[in-house]
Amino acid sequence: MSNPDLDLSMLRQWVDKSERRDDHINPAFASALAATIDGPQQPQAGDALPPLWHWIYFWTVCAQSEVGDDGHPKRGGFLPPVPLPRRMWAGGRLRFAAPLPVGAAAQKTSRIASVDVKQGRSGALAFVTVRHEIGHDGKVCIHEEHDIVYRDLPQPGAAPVAPKAAPAGAQWKRRVDPDPVLLFRYSALTFNGHRIHYDRSYVTGVEGYPGLIVHGPLIATLLADLLAREMPQAVLREFNFRAVGSLFDTEGFELCGKLAADGKSAELWAQNLRGELAMQAEAILG
Repeated sequence: MSNPDLDLSMLRQWVDKSERRDDHINPAFASALAATIDGPQQPQAGDALPPLWHWIYFWTVCAQSEVGDDGHPKRGGFLPPVPLPRRMWAGGRLRFAAPLPVGAAAQKTSRIASVDVKQGRSGALAFVTVRHEIGHDGKVCIHEEHDIVYRDLPQPGAAPVAPKAAPAGAQWKRRVDPDPVLLFRYSALTFNGHRIHYDRSYVTGVEGYPGLIVHGPLIATLLADLLAREMPQAVLREFNFRAVGSLFDTEGFELCGKLAADGKSAELWAQNLRGELAMQAEAILG
């Protein structure tokens, strides 16, 4: 293994670590997210919270003195202290068992399900999977598995990973032109201090990206929102997504989708304007 600090046996001591958070599904926050993504409707108290919007609740809150160099909480609390500098959402799998009402008193329980280390083309990779259950009144409404990937900085002179072409044949398309204001508003709604989303000198000078990075959960939320706009009567039962590449504030991107022939699922994806895939998702409909 190229990174001697990646002690897998030590990192796996975090497996089965758990925590619980309680929150109020504040209608004002839901309205703020609707405004942020130019949603056609403002959710009201008692309405079902739209899919994936639970990510703006159950904040991870830590003192300013406990914030790491990248803007995230210092490592070694609930999540294992992986000693790799780049930390990203890799994807997730969600099952919606019941509506989570706007205005409800809700609970979220989380458990570290697995920790693994692999050697990729760009160096060492660490993967952490967290299982969440979100509900209210003793009922679980959302079952979620959340994948986090940690990676090293690119080596000088290393060839970039070749992009993957996005699927063809989109039935639906919506263009999004991200800017620092959109990314800042979503960071604020999720209390996400990760500097890759708002600090241009950090993201380009330290982590080596060409621009501010569009949040993975924001892209996933926009894909679910595309489905809701195109099929407003559909009930989303499952949503599985995987990040394939990054999107930046330096150019627009497209949200795309198409309904399966049997009408029971939809393929969704996000691509940059050159047709390079950034995220792919599958929506199972009820």
